[in-house]
Amino acid sequence: MEGKEKTEGKRLEEELFNKKKSGWERTTDEDKKIIFKFSDEYMEFLNRSKTEREFVKSAKEVLDRNGYKDINTLDKINPGDKVYYINREKSMYIAVIGNKKLEEGLNLVGAHIDSPRIDLRPNALYEDSHFAYFDTHYYGGIKTYQWTTIPLSMHGVIVKPDGEKISVNIGENEGDPIFTITDLLPHLAKEQMQKKLGEGVNGEDLNLLIGNMPFNDEAVGEKVKLNIMKILNEKYGIKEADFLSAEIELVPAFKARSLGFDESMVAGYGQDDKVCAYTSLRAILEANVQDKTAVCILSDKEEVGSMGNTGMESQVFDYFISELLNKSGDNRPNLINKVFCNSSMLSADVGTAFDPIYASVSDRNNAAFASFGIAFDKYTGIKGKSGGSDANAEFIGKLRGILEKNNIQYQLSEIGKIDAGGGGTIAYILANKGVEVIDCGVPVLSMHAPYEVTSKYDVYEAYRTYKVFFEEA
Repeated sequence: MEGKEKTEGKRLEEELFNKKKSGWERTTDEDKKIIFKFSDEYMEFLNRSKTEREFVKSAKEVLDRNGYKDINTLDKINPGDKVYYINREKSMYIAVIGNKKLEEGLNLVGAHIDSPRIDLRPNALYEDSHFAYFDTHYYGGIKTYQWTTIPLSMHGVIVKPDGEKISVNIGENEGDPIFTITDLLPHLAKEQMQKKLGEGVNGEDLNLLIGNMPFNDEAVGEKVKLNIMKILNEKYGIKEADFLSAEIELVPAFKARSLGFDESMVAGYGQDDKVCAYTSLRAILEANVQDKTAVCILSDKEEVGSMGNTGMESQVFDYFISELLNKSGDNRPNLINKVFCNSSMLSADVGTAFDPIYASVSDRNNAAFASFGIAFDKYTGIKGKSGGSDANAEFIGKLRGILEKNNIQYQLSEIGKIDAGGGGTIAYILANKGVEVIDCGVPVLSMHAPYEVTSKYDVYEAYRTYKVFFEEA
């Protein structure tokens, strides 16, 4: 009854139980304005940064405007300096130098800026039955059937033998043509529809439809292909052989948009993991770094194992930290190992949001819920935690203290039921160097699909988490 005193049990329940509720229930109207404004800025950035190269380009523009310098242009660095290093235009490391010596450790936040997509093969262009196509090879873990019959745009670079580099971005602007991958009509798909879902569309059949108009010359065999090459030659000055030294990615031509009557969510391509990359970029731009040096990692190739010289497994990040030590005047043999062993990191990668439509693969008690705050995964991997990183309790306790002091809502979660599957991030790579690390990101619905969904509340809490971690960890 109203006005009745709480029972002992009720008082203890409220004091001792870990009650979870939506973050929207604790926001004021003024909070919502701030969250929505931040999300609008995030969506604008996402729409012009759909690939890793575009993200690096956009990030560099923002950093340059805010006083950051390419570390290659500096001979010496001092506390308060803001620097970055770009690795082959596809990954990036950003640092704000603190007052403490680097050997006392760094506060690291690491996200990845590659996303599942479809790439062109080296010998891509062909004609079949009066249609011109690009042959493709998908990148990362996708459900192939999701990538048919949707508008696709074309992004990337073509590099000629003389070194000339041509940027490609077709399908994003009004008036641009788009491209698509066709599918079989249901009237003739009886056999296809009897297959398992994962076998309905083969990877070899993800061929991009790019033209149908022939070149008007009876002496020519592949008329449609020739007409396409004529258009490309006139627009970009390229020949078919130039695709041999090209990196062209096909991504959904959809724009990121607000989702729902209440506009409480973001729908957009590539939120895994650009939502964490953007929020960590904003965080280091706006953090008041005093003690430990703050480092933001924007890595490539996470979706295919973090291999290669732009992935987190490469030694390029170690080179960047060595340059910080060299240019601060503190370096000596093996000091980089001490730096890593004294460092802490948030592996900023998205988590799985509980979806009630597919509840059977999740454990509700250990699932991350959209709008319930940033999600920490103590461990990743598959089945018996195989292949993943596992954070130490002491580190989690420290993080809880920082978050609760700053009134940031968070949740601890896992990626589905134990034997349902699993996943991993770049966390183990830094953990192998001796860094204290935990996975920490925004819960996502429809992860790896052409259109992913996040809560605007969680997006903003991620930014707040990364910012306070840079300042206080």
